Amino acid sequence: MPESPFDQRRYQVRHDWGVEGLRRLAPADVVVVVDVLRFSTTVTDAVASGEVVALDAAAHAVSLNGAAVAAAAQESGGVVLLGCLRNAAAVARAVVAIQHERAARTSISLIAAGELAGREPGAPLRFAVEDLLGVGAIVDALGDLGVDHTSPEAAAACESFRGLRGAVRHLLTASGSGQELLDRDARDEVLNAAAADAASVVPVLRDGVFVAC
Repeated sequence: MPESPFDQRRYQVRHDWGVEGLRRLAPADVVVVVDVLRFSTTVTDAVASGEVVALDAAAHAVSLNGAAVAAAAQESGGVVLLGCLRNAAAVARAVVAIQHERAARTSISLIAAGELAGREPGAPLRFAVEDLLGVGAIVDALGDLGVDHTSPEAAAACESFRGLRGAVRHLLTASGSGQELLDRDARDEVLNAAAADAASVVPVLRDGVFVAC
C-alpha cells in the first residue's frame, strides 16, 4: 500500500471515521470499531450476558454503519474489537494483552462509525459526538497503560473526552443520536451507553461472530 500523508502509519494509535477512514489508514494489527449508539454498546452488553452475536444479525437489528465498519475491518486481517464508553478501559487492557502476546509493537486503528445521514443506500456519513467521545475514552485508557504514541487525530479525540468526561451523560442525551433514541422512548438505553467503564467485556470478531475477547 503506497504511503499517504493521511494514513497515520508513523503512529501506533490512529483514528479516522467510517469505512473510508479505515481504508485511508495504514493496515493495523488491531482495529477497534466504535459505534456508541448503538452497535458497540448493544453487542458489548449482549456478549457480557453470555451471548454469541452474529455480525449479520446485529447489522439488521442494531446498526448498518457499525456493522459495515466491522465487516470491512475483518477483511483487513487485523484483530477486530468493539469499543464504546462502557468498556473503554477493558479495550485498552485487551490491546495491551494482544501486544504482549505478539511480543511486538502493535498498531491500533480506532474507527468511529459515525451515523448515516438518511435511510437510503449510500447516505453520507454524519459526525457523531458519542463516537468521538468513545474513541477518546479508549485513547485515554491506552495512554494510562503506556500506549501513548498517538496521531494528532487520536490525541484530539482523547482531549475531547478528557475535557468533557463530566458531561458525557448530558452530551449523549442532547446529541442528535441521543435525541433520536429519546424520541423512541429509549432514554435508558442512552444513559446506559454513557456509563463509562461499566463493562469489563470486549467483543472480538471471529469467523463472523462476536465473542468475549
